[in-house]
Amino acid sequence: MVASPEMYLTPEEYLQMEEKSDIKHEYIDGYVYAMAGALDPHVTVAGNLFALLRNDVRGTGCRVYITDMKARIESLNRYYYPDVMVTCDQRDRETPAYKRFPCLIVEVLSDSTEAFDRGDKFADYQTLETLKEYVLINTKRQRVECFRRNDEGLWVLQSYTAENKSFRLHSLDFEATIADLYENVEF
Repeated sequence: MVASPEMYLTPEEYLQMEEKSDIKHEYIDGYVYAMAGALDPHVTVAGNLFALLRNDVRGTGCRVYITDMKARIESLNRYYYPDVMVTCDQRDRETPAYKRFPCLIVEVLSDSTEAFDRGDKFADYQTLETLKEYVLINTKRQRVECFRRNDEGLWVLQSYTAENKSFRLHSLDFEATIADLYENVEF
């Protein structure tokens, strides 16, 4: 991400700007940050997961979004673009430009965003009361990290690799193979 600190915007101004912009920007406390494009493995993994999840939630009332849908964290004055996001909350149908009540957020890691995805962004996402699972997917090797909110509100990590053969997303009662997730990805 590239900071644009000279331009302070209200959330409303940001949404208006973003609707007309050719470049996506994330929004943090009044400042916008341009997002870079992604490489083939990143796009392929995100697309594979979207297709797998879309088929799985069909007819359940849940919706799967990829790349272009914003997640709003109202309490922190933030808008992010997760790589994949799922919401099953009917209140999210009221806001076509962003979603506030996701149960699952997935970030596909890249060199330029990994530290932020693991650190501050994850901390921000944890404030979403409806979020049950935060998933990080590696594009340099087959590795899926699932952070799950347990009954005590703590985030517990479960990692999956090629040796596991499959991975599970508890938030949606979903299971798929690692091979399907990484189909057509070259390391």
